[in-house]
Parts: sequence; structure tokens; C-alpha cells
Amino acid sequence: MKKLNELYPDVNFDTMIKSIKINSKEVTKGDLFVCTMGVTADRHDFIDEAIENGASAIIVSRDVPPKGVPIIKVPDTNREFPFLCQKFYDYPDTKMTMIGVTGTDGKTSTSTIIQTLIGSNLCGYIGTNGRSCAAFTGDNPNTTPDADKLYAYLDEFVKFGCKYTAMEASSEAFFRGRLQSVMYDLSVYTNITSEHLNIHGSFENYVQCKLQLFRQTKADGYCILNADDQLYETVKAACNGKVLTYGSSDSCDLQIVSFKIFSTKTVINFKYRGETFEVSSPLLGDFNVYNLAAGMLSCLALGFKLEDLEKNIPRIKVDGRLDMLNTNTPYYVMVDYAHTPNGISKLLNFVHTLDVNRSIVVIGAAGERDYQKRPIMGKTVCDNASYAIFTYEDPRSEDPKDIIDMMVKDIKDTYTNFEIVIDRREAIQRAIDLAKPKDIVLILGKGNETYQKLKDGKIDFNDVEEAYQAVANRNIREGVNS
Repeated sequence: MKKLNELYPDVNFDTMIKSIKINSKEVTKGDLFVCTMGVTADRHDFIDEAIENGASAIIVSRDVPPKGVPIIKVPDTNREFPFLCQKFYDYPDTKMTMIGVTGTDGKTSTSTIIQTLIGSNLCGYIGTNGRSCAAFTGDNPNTTPDADKLYAYLDEFVKFGCKYTAMEASSEAFFRGRLQSVMYDLSVYTNITSEHLNIHGSFENYVQCKLQLFRQTKADGYCILNADDQLYETVKAACNGKVLTYGSSDSCDLQIVSFKIFSTKTVINFKYRGETFEVSSPLLGDFNVYNLAAGMLSCLALGFKLEDLEKNIPRIKVDGRLDMLNTNTPYYVMVDYAHTPNGISKLLNFVHTLDVNRSIVVIGAAGERDYQKRPIMGKTVCDNASYAIFTYEDPRSEDPKDIIDMMVKDIKDTYTNFEIVIDRREAIQRAIDLAKPKDIVLILGKGNETYQKLKDGKIDFNDVEEAYQAVANRNIREGVNS
């Protein structure tokens, strides 16, 4: 807790502030309410609700009538907000080594790999899979949360004793100004393909938001770049820290010399500082070879010893990514987060290197997001999978049927290897029922997330749980003991 005049020394109020909020519905007694401008709402319009819920002071950027609590006016609440949260929590980001990971694909995997290699007793994680360290795990409302939650999480890590934080740094977070107060000690680049154009307006704008991570890297920090990506030179030009590279070229700081993928592991030969070494990774797929390389080079740059990193590689597990469920059936069921055309294509290409017959994919596209990629996703799935079942996925305010119609608009008259089952639970059951021996059912888009965002709000929904239930339902019908 802090007094208001500790945060703003020029004011006379010594009102106690318990925490900082921008959502009036989350305000409780003693909170400071900051009237930021949201995507669709001006939070100045919710001052009365915040006060009714217990707000003890208000930060505004336009004139408002007296409200019976201290009101402080600043030029720009959106810019003020992250720096205010940073100050309230006593600058926790400056007390740890801050690691940011950005890219269209691989952010969650690479951040998790870094945390695992360093150790969760020393390194916290913030991203799509929530927030965690050795002491606790918790949910996270966004890939990169708003500053009030971000700094609260960082403060948790500091109090536990973490020395590092590995966090996903999304393009939307930079676009919304959530990360403008953070200076990174190390930044990581995985790849860039077209994504989130509904937010950014153009691919160029999307790229520029990604590049902000490298501009906010300290001059004495490190920028870890994928030298094999098509936009490597563009990213390199934006780097403020020392550039280190990973990739297939012998000019890379960490070279991927060769790798072989087996059903339960990937054996990789790396070359670092002139020495070649072999590791056995529990992660599958060529994309995870690159994610592991990014994570290893990050840790090497931070001064960790190779032999210590190698000891932690077998412990790597990324929830909701290539999650092969233990169904004890003659067919396979996998849940994965893949939701971009590039990610879907790479995943399916990998799956077809396994000893499987047909691939049956359950997939949707998020509502209020990136309309342009929907037909590309639909065609990508049907081009690479044996069969597709299109369903809803976080439709939000949109009609799920309209989203699915956009996904199939370029294939509906020429492709026959798909069907539409709007209800996601029914779609998962349909895929399980279609599976024959050695077929693989892939449920894509949500990974291990525990909700769906519908028009009327969130509902509890987990693809892993739904898949197990669908298998159980089939076993009951067929008289199979599970």
C-alpha cells in the first residue's frame, strides 16, 4: 500500500491506496481508479461505478465534476498508467533480469523453455499459459497483461525471490502501450508472419509493434534473433542491444547443425563457439528445434553454463502445445494452440511425419480478430489435413456461423474434406467418433486454455477435458472399458 502523496508528491492528499485498477467492476475499497481510454470505452464514463465500488481516488485526463474523492488530472492517462503501476510496486522490473519474447509463433514455448532452463525457482513466466514460478501458478487475462496486473505479477516474483522473468511480449501489448515502461535486459525474436491485422491495420504496422521490443532492450543487453526468418535483417536494424543469432548457418552464434525427430524426442546437434554438441529434447517438430535454440542461446548470453542447461532440457514441457493425450485408444488425440496459417501448416506437416493414417482437425477462428486470415486458415487446414471440422472458437460478439462461413468461403465449392459443426463440444465428439485405428484427431486453437469467450461473457471450456469426455462417451457407446 502507498499514500496518494507518495505517488504524487505535489498533492496534499495522504489517502491510502491499496491497489490500482482500470476496470471499474474490479475496483474494491481503497483502490486508485485510472481513467484510461480502452479499445471501445472511455473509462471516465465509469467513475461513478468505481467510486460506488470503493475507489478512494481517481486519475483523469479531462475535466470532471467533483466526486467526493481526490481527483488528479494528468495529460494522458494511458501513458501515465504503466509508469504509475511501476512506481506503486517499487519498480520490480528493475530488480530482475527482464526477458521479453516476441514473434507470431513460438512465444509461449520459447518463454517456457527459458524458464525451465533457468529454473522456476529463479525465473517467473508470464504469458498465454498464465503466470508461474516455483511458488505458485495463476491465470493471466491476456498474453501480455495490462500494467496493473503485470506489475502485480512482477512484484509477486520479486517477493518470492525470482531473479529473472521470461514473458511473452505481444504486438498488441506494444500497440496498447502496456509495456512502454519496461526496459528489457534480453529480447528474443522467433518469427513474423501476417497476424492481428484487425488491430494493426497493416502488416507493416504489425511489424513495427514487434520491433518495439528490440528498441526497448538496454544498450548493454542482448537481442536473440532467428537468422533464418525472412525479416531477420529488418529486426536486426531495430536492435538496441548486442545481436546474437541462432539458425542453420555456420555464421550463427548458435548453429542448428542437424536434427532428427522421433516419436517421443528430437535429437539435435548444435554448434556453439566452435564446439558441436548433441542434445535430446522432449519437444517435437522442427519449429521446436528453433524454439529450443532461442531459449538456449538466451540463457548462454545471460551467463549460464551449457552443462547446466543440458540437465534441464528433459524437464521441458509446454502446456497445450503438442499435447498428446493419454486416451488408451487405437487412435491418437492431440491438443495444440496452433491458430495461425503458418503454425497450422507446420504442425500438420510434422504430424504427417509420424506413423499415423488420417489427420482429423477441429478448428475455428477467434471472433473480433483478424478477419483476413480466416479464409487462409480454412484453406491451409484443408490443404494439409485429411479432414477438417470447422467450429466456433472464442466468437465473442460475432455469430459463429458467420466466422465459419468466412473460413470456408474459398473452399466450399471445390473441397469436400470438411464439414461444419458449430457447437465446439459436438465438433470434438464428432472428430473422436470419426477416428479409426492410427488416425490422429487434432483439436487446435486453444491449447489448455480453460474458457471460451461468447457474446454473453466467458464460459468454462477446456479442449483437453472435452476430448477425454468425448473418448469416454464413445467407449460407453461401443462397450469399451476405458
